[in-house]
Amino acid sequence: MAYDVNAIRKHFPALEEGAAHFDGPGGSQVPDVVGEAVAATLCSAIANRGTVTPAERRADGIVRDARQAVADLLGANPAGVVFGRSMTQVTYDFSRALAKTWQPGDEVVVTKLDHDANIRPWVQAAEARGVTVRWADFDPATGELPVEAVTELLTDKTRLVAVTAASNLLGTRPDVPAITAKAREAGVLSYVDGVHLTPHATVDLAELGADFYACSAYKFLGPHLGLLAAAPELLETLRPDKLMPSSDAVPERFELGTLPYELLAGTTAAIDFLANLVPGDGTRRERLGNSLEALEEHERELLDRLDAGLTGLDKVVRYGAPGRRRTPTVLFSVDGVEPKAVYEHLARHHVNAPAASFYALECSRHLGLGDAGAMRAGIAPYTTAAEVDRLVGALAEL
Repeated sequence: MAYDVNAIRKHFPALEEGAAHFDGPGGSQVPDVVGEAVAATLCSAIANRGTVTPAERRADGIVRDARQAVADLLGANPAGVVFGRSMTQVTYDFSRALAKTWQPGDEVVVTKLDHDANIRPWVQAAEARGVTVRWADFDPATGELPVEAVTELLTDKTRLVAVTAASNLLGTRPDVPAITAKAREAGVLSYVDGVHLTPHATVDLAELGADFYACSAYKFLGPHLGLLAAAPELLETLRPDKLMPSSDAVPERFELGTLPYELLAGTTAAIDFLANLVPGDGTRRERLGNSLEALEEHERELLDRLDAGLTGLDKVVRYGAPGRRRTPTVLFSVDGVEPKAVYEHLARHHVNAPAASFYALECSRHLGLGDAGAMRAGIAPYTTAAEVDRLVGALAEL
């Protein structure tokens, strides 16, 4: 079934303002059904989870539905889905829980390709425990992270490898299955940042081989919420700090305080929307696979169009390697024009493409861009060819 971007756009009230949103890597726009699910939950009779009153049962059902929806999205076990305020918060929580088992002299591996949310929690937890941090470098010329750059750092002292499934700055998609396979052979846990991959591709935890996979609902058309998926058996081995009366069951032991039921309902609605990007039958997991395959094709066509347009502009400098396997994300600068000025110029043309390092600080520095970074443009499910042309046309005026 063909991908009908115009039909999909009708579900995004934010697009009525007329801006072309290339800022999706920082947070996507939200379809109407997500807002309706959030509002309906907030306005319904609801209470703490339980089985006695309708309000208690409603809350419990919302949580269960959200865990199942996430499991369908990621190919995970719903009993291993943990929710938190953000991916950053969830990762900090897990870094502290995992670090309880670390000893001085142990090692963790992080990469310079990653968002700081999958670097700093591990660096700081390591510092607190006397653990050594080993850094994997990517190739600044291509933006690629070779498998060997990570696996050659593994030793019998390594306890964890933290790696991104896709760079939020460059779109680079490392060979995560190869990395996690080597880590597992060495008895090392893997923590994969899936924030930037999840909106653009079918995710299967078994294929990735990730022990922990963290992402953010607001990057895949949902509300501001973070989540993590892992095997329940693995979660059972961790003892996070928690309140004494709170549940000790998995996954509840990792969720601090009462969950935001309205955001969970919105997350379920976002996943259902993704599952129906193209018409089809089957389970939600099957429909997600079909829809995301169609989305990947749509985004790949637009990325090719954007790559071609940028290549035709002499003043535009690209970072990373166009044509390689990546998410539909481009990082670029314009010779002689400060990134902030480019950002403001595009905004006057109703094109939203911000300039920064986007919390991928180590990545930006390794590229020679310092803390200021560059321009980033990301393609989303609602992006059109006309919007790509608008972005390229506005850049041609500089």
